[in-house]
Amino acid sequence: MLIAHKIALDPNNAQATYLARAAGTARFAYNWALAEWQRQYEAWKADNSLPKPSQAALRRQLNAIKREQFPWMLEVTKCAPQMAIIQLGQAFQNFFAGRARYPQFRKKGVHDRFTLTNDQFDIDGCRIRIPNLGWVRMRESLRFAGKIMSATISRVADRWFVSIAVDTEDPPKCKAENQGIVGVDLGVSALATLSTGEPPIPGPKPHKALLDRLRRLSRSLSRKQKGSRNRRKAKAKLARLHARIANIRLDALHKLTTEITRRFHTVGIEDLNVRGMMANRHLARSIADMSFHEFRRQLEYKAERRGGRVVVADRWFPSSKTCSACGSVQEAMPLSVRQWICPDCGTRHDRDLNAARNLATYAASSAVSACGEEGSGCGRTTAAKPASVKQEASSRLSQK
Repeated sequence: MLIAHKIALDPNNAQATYLARAAGTARFAYNWALAEWQRQYEAWKADNSLPKPSQAALRRQLNAIKREQFPWMLEVTKCAPQMAIIQLGQAFQNFFAGRARYPQFRKKGVHDRFTLTNDQFDIDGCRIRIPNLGWVRMRESLRFAGKIMSATISRVADRWFVSIAVDTEDPPKCKAENQGIVGVDLGVSALATLSTGEPPIPGPKPHKALLDRLRRLSRSLSRKQKGSRNRRKAKAKLARLHARIANIRLDALHKLTTEITRRFHTVGIEDLNVRGMMANRHLARSIADMSFHEFRRQLEYKAERRGGRVVVADRWFPSSKTCSACGSVQEAMPLSVRQWICPDCGTRHDRDLNAARNLATYAASSAVSACGEEGSGCGRTTAAKPASVKQEASSRLSQK
């Protein structure tokens, strides 16, 4: 199993300057290769006798011209530009396979990263040796034993991180505490409502909590003269706040998804049309602040590691409009209706709790396949890319 461990680095000023230079070199090589790929592809469409562009040919082309045209590339490790072009080739493979969008040019301050192959770096306890730089301190040691495949060094705000990919043996799956089924209804006012009847789990809403500070720092940045040192300071301060918001959100999602997969074997959720929901300008900010897609991604890979499963109901499944007691479906139910009474059986429902119970019922019916084998149901599941492993403080949900 391939797993990544993301560790914060503690470089000095000279080391941070080298890392920024290497990331800039990788970004330049990626953008140069993308522009050259587009040019060669247009030439091939006009004349099919010309070769199609490929990452291998572009790497050879860059190696032939970089000493004369880009001599500053020699100041950093050769892996930075070479791996960037290899990643471009993989991006085009994903695009043609329908797994990703067309590759875009990388931006400074947004895509500051470069990758090293496993023969270009060494790890010794809480430090990593980078070519042409030497040993750089890490905030913690690598937690996993196995074959080290690669290391990607990236910058978030003004902090540097290294993500080390390790090919480890598949660990024995730690099963959930019970083999029960739970439905999870995601929302804006409360992040998640469980079908067990527990109190709704509120989301941290870090963007909303820090919105005034964001606006103040954004105004301060807009008033600084472009190219000045004060503008760089204001930009770094704003980036740190954005990173803090993202960290608060990820921390809450990791705790919640870890707790759910620890307690339950099968989890039923909805296939939410997040892009369509974001079209509502009144709710777009709140929806983005909850990060529904990241919640689902974490839930899927953590359930897989525990031997559980996530059953995804179709996005047209009427979870809110269906009575969980008698099964009757209401014709219409606007978002403003939070409590309703079933006209057929007279049961009073909380909208979110009723939806969660219907999702649990859907997951239970999907958990038994046509051949009668439990755990191989027809509920659609989507493969999720595991996130870099982080410390996950387990905070138990109140059980009532």
